[in-house]
Amino acid sequence: MITSFNANNKMTMISEMRNDSIFQILEYDNLEGSDDLNLSIQLDFMKKSSVKLRQIRVILEDSAIKIEASALSYMKGDIEIENKTGGIIGLGKKFFSSKVTGESMFKPILRGNGEVFLEPRFGHFTLIELEDEEIIVDDGLFYACEENIQVEPVMQKNISSMIFGNEGIYQTRLRGSGIVVLEVPVPENEILRCKMFRDTLKIDGNFAILRSNNIEFTVEKSGTTLVGTALNGEGLLNVYRGTGEVWLIPTRAVYNELKERGLKEFISVEIEEDV
Repeated sequence: MITSFNANNKMTMISEMRNDSIFQILEYDNLEGSDDLNLSIQLDFMKKSSVKLRQIRVILEDSAIKIEASALSYMKGDIEIENKTGGIIGLGKKFFSSKVTGESMFKPILRGNGEVFLEPRFGHFTLIELEDEEIIVDDGLFYACEENIQVEPVMQKNISSMIFGNEGIYQTRLRGSGIVVLEVPVPENEILRCKMFRDTLKIDGNFAILRSNNIEFTVEKSGTTLVGTALNGEGLLNVYRGTGEVWLIPTRAVYNELKERGLKEFISVEIEEDV
């Protein structure tokens, strides 16, 4: 077949991790396909602001991965899709879990030989390799992993965390050995990995997104009584104790503030133009 366009993909691999399968984070160099003037202007602004579209590529070599439901874009090769229900009891647990936590019931398993491409996102991804260990991450961060990793919702262990905490009642526990893909809210170079050894970490905010499973999480008062702080909204701290690792993203608050301010300014401009 003869065609007029250059079929070379304009993508750059920015990260890779190898185990039973090969996980890659790909980045599109440019987006140039809009036929709408307003969208073209937005794409040009995104280009100048270094906002890139990224995509996860997994090379299966007689191996298998789990992915978040609806995350698949396309795949090439001898690859089968499985949905393990675990029988009637397992199906009931998955249904209850999905209703309570809001997560999808199934994590499809892709098995075989070939290439898997997941849905491209404007967000950020990070690759982690677990070695017979457990981590707990914020709800919504899980994107894909190797088959040996167990993915399950976990409830906060203490009442103060559930009632007064801002980390959510349910989070996601990843357990086992293998590679994990997380979709993180900020670039990788803005994640602070706080390593702890029989130590205590106190945070004024909800910018911890990952912790080792043996790190204890509580919500505690900073000065006044717990009831008083709950009423006035001040003085509550997220406290982490133990040995392990906690990932912090303090820049997320700045992005949220800029996003909110930008929306308000946009609304005010629209109102002034209408007047």
